[in-house]
Amino acid sequence: MALAGQVERAGRGTRVRAAIGSVFATPAAFFEAERERWFNWVPVCFGAGIAAYFALGFEPSLAVAFAPLLAGIVLRALWRRETLAVVSASALAWAACGFFVAKLRTEWARAPVMAAQMRGVEVRGFVELVEPKPVKGQRLTIRVTQIGTMAPDQMPRRVRIRTMGTLAGVKPGDAVRVSATLGPPAGPALPGGFDFGRQAWYLGIGGNGYAFAAAAIDETAGPLPWQMWGTAAIERVRQRIGRAVVAGLAGETGGIANALITGERGGISAATDGAYRDSGLYHILSISGLHMVVMAGAFFFIVRFGFALVPPIALNYPIKKWAAVAAALGALGYLLISGGSFATVRSYVQISILFLAIMLERPALALRNVAIAAMALLVVWPESLFDAGFQMSFAAVVALISGYEAIRAREERLGRGSTERGRVVGMALFLAGIMGTTLIATLAVAPFAAYQFHTSQQYGAIANLVALPICDLFVMPAALATLLVMPLGWERIPLWFAGLGIDAMTWVAFAVAKLPGAVIAVVAIPVASFGLMVAGGLWLLLWQTRPRLLGLPLIAAGLALAPMLERPDVIVSRDGVLVAARLDGGRLAVLPAPRSLYDLARWLEADGDQRQARNVSAAGGFRCDGAGCTGLVKGRMLAVNRQASALAQDCARAYILVIDRPRPKGCAKPAVVVDWTAMRSQGTHAVYLNAHGGVPRVDTVAQLRGERPWSQPAPVVAHSRSRAPVTTATARLREFALPAALVARALWPSVEGDEDDPPPPGPSQVPGDSASSDPGDADEGSGREPQ
Repeated sequence: MALAGQVERAGRGTRVRAAIGSVFATPAAFFEAERERWFNWVPVCFGAGIAAYFALGFEPSLAVAFAPLLAGIVLRALWRRETLAVVSASALAWAACGFFVAKLRTEWARAPVMAAQMRGVEVRGFVELVEPKPVKGQRLTIRVTQIGTMAPDQMPRRVRIRTMGTLAGVKPGDAVRVSATLGPPAGPALPGGFDFGRQAWYLGIGGNGYAFAAAAIDETAGPLPWQMWGTAAIERVRQRIGRAVVAGLAGETGGIANALITGERGGISAATDGAYRDSGLYHILSISGLHMVVMAGAFFFIVRFGFALVPPIALNYPIKKWAAVAAALGALGYLLISGGSFATVRSYVQISILFLAIMLERPALALRNVAIAAMALLVVWPESLFDAGFQMSFAAVVALISGYEAIRAREERLGRGSTERGRVVGMALFLAGIMGTTLIATLAVAPFAAYQFHTSQQYGAIANLVALPICDLFVMPAALATLLVMPLGWERIPLWFAGLGIDAMTWVAFAVAKLPGAVIAVVAIPVASFGLMVAGGLWLLLWQTRPRLLGLPLIAAGLALAPMLERPDVIVSRDGVLVAARLDGGRLAVLPAPRSLYDLARWLEADGDQRQARNVSAAGGFRCDGAGCTGLVKGRMLAVNRQASALAQDCARAYILVIDRPRPKGCAKPAVVVDWTAMRSQGTHAVYLNAHGGVPRVDTVAQLRGERPWSQPAPVVAHSRSRAPVTTATARLREFALPAALVARALWPSVEGDEDDPPPPGPSQVPGDSASSDPGDADEGSGREPQ
């Protein structure tokens, strides 16, 4: 009997193991069939580790950051046999590697950040970047040598200053001095919003501000720091090219040509900028992969064609390889003079791999090239994972490559090889290709556009169908010709041709932007919704067998969750001047605050509200008197107190109280009190009320940012009403930055969406690529610039 029981138990155990094995057999077979695609997931896992690092609410030590990597390496060494084990261990190891690299990047970028506002302080240093503004003045990025009497170990590495006056002839590498109002880089305008302070941290910008007067040349400065030799030379070349372009093509057309060649968009008016954005053509103004591909491809064709005209060379030498080398060098030159956005760097890396494959006579796997480009960017700049240009560029390119791979595979299965086609059919297929490219790219970037910019351009396909052939076949070749003949002084001829194409594209942009319903506002979507759509899209695009279709339910789940994000009922800015409330349960009503239009514009975007910030701020909606303002939010009293004489009354009747002074003792009745101390220490507050009662939820910028190196305590300044004493944050960030190599400095990405030039309210709808943009200066940070 005992033996029979043992046999029965052994048989039952065998059946359980067999059942478990059968459960894992199907996914194991799937991963084994997709083995050649495993490499495409390396940057995805690496990026997941980077995202996990930035999602932390605290800063881990190097030892803590390295521990997951060590564990991942050990698991990968142990799990070497079963397919699922290998895949799981590899994914964990790459994610842990991304986590650790992000920590290393943070330490590499560590530099002092201003802890408090300083007014009328003299700033001395060397100009790294000069950005002219279309209205007046210029913006200077300065590598600091002196800020007033600030100690050297407390000075930021660089600051960014908007000047109301223009210093004529100033060039990168010039030593300047300027009296400015400086403050630390601003945090998010809304809890959970884009963190300009984090972006500034990785750019080494420890302060930003403004100056009413122009900067002046500093005659007493020492020699240019060696770290700036390479970047200053490149920026001077860019500046000279830009001046020649603007001189050869007058007006705003010249400004757009300058943007296409050097990436400098300061000569484009707000109206034209908005038309390109609303029509879905903004990617044309932002140098990205589209421009890089056209430039490199045209250079390759010209060089190869030139060699082919000489029979002794064409018949005896590998002219295709020579053309590939020349095109790679030409693409590098265009990358350097274009400002080096993430989208452009991505495209350059991918094109370089393609040219390398030509030189080695080996096939170039397109998706593998994209994966290599993504890894190259993420290893050097892990923070680029959160850049809108990075996200939208890779989304569009991966979707296009995967889409056309699927189309080609289907044609091969159906036996439809390439055949001779007539001109009419060829032209129809060309136009259909443009339309298909636009449609695929638009669908791919749609989740990123909704998440990052809260808008959707409805007629982007129409605009791109007309404008892209003009850009690809007319404008960009003329731009390349301009660069080639510029040393001879003949640039005016190709610029004239480029100008004709630019004017045509601008006409298309304005015509499409004026169509009814051209732009639709999108309410902010939850992170979970965005994550599901991205995960589903990657699963659908990176695999090639039938189980890839499982990505569609993930995308559907993300779409279903998109409208589920709870919207705040009351929002209070970091200085308490700007207050918005959902008084009627619908759109936000706002207290007039003309100095805070930038923050309000971001609030309206997140709310899916297309009203202009200036109009909303002027409209009000509260009941106000000399002592403050009141309003009813879901039947409960909101009081914004401005006078101490009415504070006792407001404390007695308000459910939510906003006061521009510290909370007095005995003011215990309000369920939520946002006082001066909370504003300064926690930043913007978002209050969520339960319609059926219950404890209100309050989210703050500081709470969602966590305690990270870029989220230092908010500066405390003198308070005009309560006359609170001026204090400064005690925490100072020590300098821990190592000098970067000249090549890395030369390829440093241009700043897109800076702390005082935030991301645009509209996305770059791309057939192929996108890049974030620079819509103009904003009222940002404690160093607010004049309106």
